[in-house]
Amino acid sequence: MKIVDLRSDTVTRPSQAMREVIANAEVGDDVFGDDPTVIKLQEMIAELLGKPAGIFFPSGTMSNQVGLRCLTDRGDEVIIEANAHIFRYEAASGAAINGLQFNTIEGNRGVITVGQIERRIRPTNDEHQPLTTLVCLENTHNRAGGALFPLDEIERIRELCLKHGIKTYLDGARLWNASAASGIPLNEYTKHFDLVSVCLSKGLGAPIGSVLVGDEKTIVLARRYRKAYGGGMRQVGIIAAAGMYAVEHNLHRLKDDHARAKKIAGTLKDLPGIKLHPVETNIVIFDVSGLDVTPEKIEDDLRERGLLIVGMGGGLLRAVCHLDVDDSDIDLACGIFEDYFKG
Repeated sequence: MKIVDLRSDTVTRPSQAMREVIANAEVGDDVFGDDPTVIKLQEMIAELLGKPAGIFFPSGTMSNQVGLRCLTDRGDEVIIEANAHIFRYEAASGAAINGLQFNTIEGNRGVITVGQIERRIRPTNDEHQPLTTLVCLENTHNRAGGALFPLDEIERIRELCLKHGIKTYLDGARLWNASAASGIPLNEYTKHFDLVSVCLSKGLGAPIGSVLVGDEKTIVLARRYRKAYGGGMRQVGIIAAAGMYAVEHNLHRLKDDHARAKKIAGTLKDLPGIKLHPVETNIVIFDVSGLDVTPEKIEDDLRERGLLIVGMGGGLLRAVCHLDVDDSDIDLACGIFEDYFKG
């Protein structure tokens, strides 16, 4: 039986061409700073995102947490959307490792406004309260179904933060998708943030890795914290080479994933008992809480039919399109959805 895996865009496997690039990569000791392939990758991503410097990480979570550490002190407060990845899915590292307090705002599909943020900024003359030193945004927003964060709102938030001396951080794990869907250049998003993290192992299809970009002084500091957090790596050019290949060959095709996600959405919207969330990029989220069957049972039943998706809690299920599924796979997935929910 053919399996269509739509659990996440992290399930992709290196192509044969990517494997050959990995096998032939120039390497060195990256802790000493002399892995030539890592250096090239860092420079490539920094240039793409319009920042002076970048640093390679084994994961987006480590990149995010080091980024937070560089921009804050222990005991500071960070304003963040209530369903952001940094708050919900990083094992409380912000508190446990970085000593931060989060001030969460319930957004509209992951988007928080300048007005909401302004009301949450702490007064600096009250010793009883923490200092607000950082605002974190996420684009695209994972739990909001790959929703785009409007650029004009980002601009207003940056202006507010500059007025109050507050830093800004972007979890741009899927920023590639935001740019592909909106047509807005990557550097038009990133210029409004002090630090930005992007992921190579989601839509771009590399097996591992994220890159944090910012000014040179902060990236030097990030290198120290990366080492302290256990992220110092040796001959990691073999992985960086995969990241370079992913950017060079897979960035242009992200719109294919978006089109396929919309095809799934077109099927799901007409099925009984399903409430479909808006689909803007490659993530499809739908609510099955109105049905008599549990999301867990639906997930298991679909798995038996050859379709893998994941539950998100609260009656929600998620399907994600990626480079390892093609049009025939999406047709098969749509057929399975129709047979199951109409049957």
